[in-house]
Amino acid sequence: MAKKPAKSDRQAVIDQIRKKQKGDEHRRGLAIVLVCVVIAVLIVGAAAFKPIKDWWDVRQFKNKDLASIGAPASACQKVTTQKADGNQDHVPTGQSVQYTTAPPAFGPHWNEAGLAPAPMERKLYTDGDRPELESLVHNLEHGYTILWYDQTIADDSGAMDELNGISDKFTGTSNFRDKFIAAPWESKDEGGKAFPDGAHVALTHWSAGGSGGSDPKQQVGVFQYCSDVSGAALKSFMLDYPYTDSPEPGAM
Repeated sequence: MAKKPAKSDRQAVIDQIRKKQKGDEHRRGLAIVLVCVVIAVLIVGAAAFKPIKDWWDVRQFKNKDLASIGAPASACQKVTTQKADGNQDHVPTGQSVQYTTAPPAFGPHWNEAGLAPAPMERKLYTDGDRPELESLVHNLEHGYTILWYDQTIADDSGAMDELNGISDKFTGTSNFRDKFIAAPWESKDEGGKAFPDGAHVALTHWSAGGSGGSDPKQQVGVFQYCSDVSGAALKSFMLDYPYTDSPEPGAM
């Protein structure tokens, strides 16, 4: 008949099991901490990646003139104008305005500090964070040139790099010559109305009918459609239709 283990032997076995359990728990705890650290690093890294990538993408354009970024001016159609209205026509914030053109260059708009017009600090918007049209039209009234781009451009990483490079040329917030915004033309805008066939970029400006003009009857919306991003066309457009040629050039 086998001899029963002594009490001390049983205790030793129990102690060994407990020790093993504690070791396993310690390793599991370390593994959980490690996973949490990795997740935190990934979250922080993801948040930092876009600004770093944007900086890297834009640096190639730092020493380039605006006119040398993107396609030549020949990528754009002839400038057209349309009689404008809506000067000082402020509608309540939140009220939708149905503009007659895609995109708008003039019309009724919102008027709310910090919202409409959109702040001068931001130069390039992407899908989902763009101000509403009613805000941006107020920017146009103040002399901004807006470069609108459609989904074809948004899906083209090279074109978006060019837009980043172009927007970087207008980073100022005190020189009114930097009144520029690049914004997406979204599928929801004006019922999804598209640009003319072959056009993926549109430049718009609200002209007073010439620098120093003050007669509302002389105001026109200015449009130029392009097949691609063109710094050359933008430079020419902004020289021909500067911020001073607008209903309210002295406003931010």
